[in-house]
Amino acid sequence: MNILSGSNSLLREINLLSIFIRLTMATVFGGIIGLERASKRRAAGFRTYMLVCVGSTLVMLTNQYISTYFTPSDPARLGAQVISGIGFLGAGTIIVTRHNQVIGLTTAAGLWASACIGVAIGIGFYEGALLASVFILFIIIVMHRIDRVIIAKSKSVELYIELKDDGKLSDLLTYIREQSIIVHQIEFTRPKYEQHQQLAVLLSLQLPKHQFHFEVIESISKVDVVEFVEEM
Repeated sequence: MNILSGSNSLLREINLLSIFIRLTMATVFGGIIGLERASKRRAAGFRTYMLVCVGSTLVMLTNQYISTYFTPSDPARLGAQVISGIGFLGAGTIIVTRHNQVIGLTTAAGLWASACIGVAIGIGFYEGALLASVFILFIIIVMHRIDRVIIAKSKSVELYIELKDDGKLSDLLTYIREQSIIVHQIEFTRPKYEQHQQLAVLLSLQLPKHQFHFEVIESISKVDVVEFVEEM
């Protein structure tokens, strides 16, 4: 488990070398995780992740400094405050859209995980921070692709649909049921383009085994009463 033999003791103590290495690691690890979020144009990008990771690392460095030079003290107290306190930043990245779609959960979780990495680096737990960074990147990048495949094959779909000014919802529902699609829930909402007065609805549908998301969306878009349709 111990991969830092030889200089292990020096790197885990409070000195200029260990401080520099820990803050550098926090900057690099936080930035790498943040780059993935930035590539998807999320509000919290690589600079935010860097700041969170470096800040939590500094907290743990300060905590270790206090424990070393001002005894007795609790070496876990400041770290606990970081883990609980980062919630305010994560909550700010979670958004509920006008169509009741929740976005930003992965970004919020990533910020919290980045803070945890910073805490580990700050106290000198290099092995845990390195392995955790690898696992977090795997979850964010690789598992995201797997998640998209699972969603694409799912037979549950939520659609946002705007009807034409003279369109009737009953005509749309009749067509949907004729395709052997089950309507689980109907929710009325405001259209995206407020200058138009057409009706907008959110539909939760259960597709039959032989149909796929893109096929259903394409067929519904061709219904006479439908002005616009997109998957949520």
